[in-house]
Amino acid sequence: MQLVSRRSVVPLVCLVTISLMSGCTDYKKKYDYLNVEHQNLKGRFENLQTERQQLADRIAQDQQTIDELQRQIDELNKTPAEATGFEGMDVAFDAAAGTITVTLPNTILFDSGKATLKSATNKELDQILSVVRQKYADKDIDVVGHTDTDPIVKTKDLWKDNLELSAQRALSVSRYLISHGIPEKQVRAAACGAARPIASNANATGKAKNRRVEIVVNMRRAAPQKAQPTTQPATTAPADGNA
Repeated sequence: MQLVSRRSVVPLVCLVTISLMSGCTDYKKKYDYLNVEHQNLKGRFENLQTERQQLADRIAQDQQTIDELQRQIDELNKTPAEATGFEGMDVAFDAAAGTITVTLPNTILFDSGKATLKSATNKELDQILSVVRQKYADKDIDVVGHTDTDPIVKTKDLWKDNLELSAQRALSVSRYLISHGIPEKQVRAAACGAARPIASNANATGKAKNRRVEIVVNMRRAAPQKAQPTTQPATTAPADGNA
């Protein structure tokens, strides 16, 4: 009887030993996996902290530039055109919005009812380009087209309405800026048609003012757009009880 018991104990001890060794292996793999995940999360956290600081620095720098422009206008009695560098042009500065708006009448850019620039070169646009390159090279630019309320008549075969005409004019100016060195990712074209008049459309003088293209320099740079990350863990967590 004693001999039978010993023979039974030996396999049992071996089985227990193998189970314990297998369990240790499982825990070691789980530990390694969690350690890798910890390091990944730590790296992501540090990257986010760095990006947060860089964004804060950018915001502070942009605000400092805006404050300096406002100081020149308030304390040095400079015009918005003089303070911003767009001298001799129709310029509006909005410190709250963080924008510089240069307004160009359509008469110096386009023929009536047309959306093609009058010539291959334009001195006003070239002046704007020069200032942007020197002072605002990293800023986003909106090109906004506007019209009066007169319906499309002579060129109704080209444009469905004033909104479409203003859109094509904004695109023409945007393409001019891009073709002369402004990065495409920094230029956006927008159309307002007759929706945002700056003068009365009841008379010819007011209508002439409303037919315009605005080039808006955004002093506050937008936060960079991030692509959605693809989750690809370095290793797969081992399931319980599996080697």
